Amino acid sequence: MSRIDYFREKPEFITKLREITKEQQHFKINPELRALVELRVSQINGCVYCTDLHAKEARNHSVSQRKLDTLVVWPESPFFNEGEKAALAWAESLTNISQTHANEREYEAVRHHFSDQEVVELSLAVSLANLWNRMAGGFRRKVT
Repeated sequence: MSRIDYFREKPEFITKLREITKEQQHFKINPELRALVELRVSQINGCVYCTDLHAKEARNHSVSQRKLDTLVVWPESPFFNEGEKAALAWAESLTNISQTHANEREYEAVRHHFSDQEVVELSLAVSLANLWNRMAGGFRRKVT
């Protein structure tokens, strides 16, 4: 049995969410990093559609295949710099907030590597990715 097409049921609202999501192109945070963070969030949440989408975006931003291949084990990967690792740790902490409570270690690490604006932008990107993961994953949006 197929699941509900959420766009068909709430097109105006989903369109507004898409417009908000598109505003991220004006963020100061590096678009390659944003794509990696969104991909990692999608991996954690098990959203096939979103994982496919963000992997394509990362490739379009010239993220290396080695980074993409080792993203699931980023803490041990030599292909990520300390700033990227801090951003990925913060993304995981926010995604798993019921367990991590957005702890101080990850927060302080991300603050060390990014400006206040970039930390907010990164957190917005993580939050939006989680929203879309829950919609696309929950309604089993198909990969095209």
